[in-house]
Parts: sequence; structure tokens; C-alpha cells
Amino acid sequence: MDHIIGQPAPLNTGTASGPQAEGPLIADGTEATFMQDVIEASRSVPVLVDFWADWCGPCKQLTPVLEKVVTAARGKVRLVKIDIEANRALAAQLTQIGLPLQSIPMVAAFWKGQILDLFQGALPESDIKKFVEAALKAAGGGTMPATELLQEAAVAMETNQPGHAAELFSGVLGEEPENPKAWAGLIRAMLALDDEEAAAAALADVPEKIKDSPEVAGARAALELKQEGRKAAQEMEEVQARLAANPNDYAARCELATGLNVAGKHEEAADELLQVIRADQNWNDGAAKQQLLRFFEAWGHDAPATLAARRRLSSLLFS
Repeated sequence: MDHIIGQPAPLNTGTASGPQAEGPLIADGTEATFMQDVIEASRSVPVLVDFWADWCGPCKQLTPVLEKVVTAARGKVRLVKIDIEANRALAAQLTQIGLPLQSIPMVAAFWKGQILDLFQGALPESDIKKFVEAALKAAGGGTMPATELLQEAAVAMETNQPGHAAELFSGVLGEEPENPKAWAGLIRAMLALDDEEAAAAALADVPEKIKDSPEVAGARAALELKQEGRKAAQEMEEVQARLAANPNDYAARCELATGLNVAGKHEEAADELLQVIRADQNWNDGAAKQQLLRFFEAWGHDAPATLAARRRLSSLLFS
């Protein structure tokens, strides 16, 4: 939405007296403070306005979540709470310019005296974060601090700095203890540091609510495969000797794939399993295919090795 605050006359912004650099992150607003707390403050940072009333049950559910998200933003966005019953004249004026205050809770994001966007109803925390991210992006303010830390951590993992990545993932969890990407990242960072005990401890600490999220499931698979692969890696010479004696020893080929995976040789690991599938898709109740699918989950479904092996698997299964 792109409403400009300026009509009716009592809400006319006129000429700005300058951005409000100081002010609380969360405040209770009134008709008397609306211009300063919302319109003027929004010239510096996006301001969320939470319109609520004491009789509104969903409002009482939404407001604490808003406060949590705004606090986590560390000053990149502010929150002003307006009780529409205690500020009926203000609510009437805002309704005249198109804000649907007949149905609350309603939250509007202001920037430079304009309404960037709004939503109604008690949304879940994940949706509120997306709303704030969109407001920050529209205002040129980047992203939420947790998002920035996750991006930095991903770069650290890609550049072989798992220790630094672990610190960043832990930083995110300090702000958002139910962030599945941060938990998964921390577990994978511990695995990259060859600290399986710490990875297992982190996995055990994942909140119940997100234990089955795709991110955590992938990290769990990576841990399990590494644990299984340690033995396979130790017995690599024996396994290779078995294959030299009998190329159709599919059990040995699967063990070799597990060892290769632990060594980080994902393409080679997939190739061993694909050889088994090509020869006999149903061997050992489809064990090779199941192992390959576990690899995909552990590597990440968008990983280059996963994408390449999945194409080859599809060709084998559906050709």
C-alpha cells in the first residue's frame, strides 16, 4: 500500500523538523504523540504501529510476538502501540484515510510518513519476521540482524571457517532460540570441526517444536552418516579389496559410498550407490536408493552434488 499521511488536516506532516534519531524501540502511542512517535520517527527508521484494544483477545496474543521481533531487530525498526478505544479520534481520522481499523489487531508499517504495508490478525512469528524484513528492504535498511548473521555464517562455512560460523550461529540462537537454520548450521559447523560430541549435544538441545524441520532433519542425517562412516573409513582398504575381488559386492559398494561421504567426496559417494541402483534397483529392499536419499538430505536438497545425483537417479528410475 502507498497511503500518504497528510489528510485530514490534524495529521498533516507539513515540513519535517528532522529525523527523530532518539527514542524507545517500543512505546505506547496516543493521539498527542502520534506525529512524533510515528510520522517523524519513521523518517529515520520504519515504525510498526500495533492497533489494539483491551477487549481484543487476538491483540493480546500478537503484541508480545511483535515486541519480540522488534527487540531482535536491534534498533532497525520501532514499535508503537495504539489503543484505539483510548484514542478514538485518532482511530477515526486514520479510518478516513483508508486504514481498516474496524477489524483488529492490525499492524501498519510506516516509512517517511507513508504506510508501506499492513496486515490484520494474529500472525505467527515467522510471518511477522517476513513482514518486518519486507519493510526493512523497502526502506533500504537491509535485513534483520539474525538474517545478516546467518548469511555471514553461511559464507564462513563455504570458506572453511567452521569455528567462526559456529560463533555466528550461536549468536543467532541467543536472539532466536527456535531458529531451525541456526541450529542446523551449528550442528554442521561442529561436524566440520570433527567434534561429533558437540554436534550430538547441539542436536539434543534443539527445541521440540522444530526437531522435525527440514533444516534440522538434514543436519541430523549428516551427523548419523558421519557416525556410520567413521567405521567405513577405517575399513576402506578392506572394502576396496572386496570390490576388487567381486565388483558385484553391493554391500561393499554401499560401505565404500559411506566412507567416501565422510571424506567429503560426495560425487564419488553418489556414483557408487548409483552403480548399485543401475545394476539392481531392488537389492536389499532398495537399500542403495535409501542411502542415496539420506545423502541428499544430509548434503542439502539444493547442493550441487545432490542436484547432479538426483538427475542421474531420475534417469535410472524413469527411463
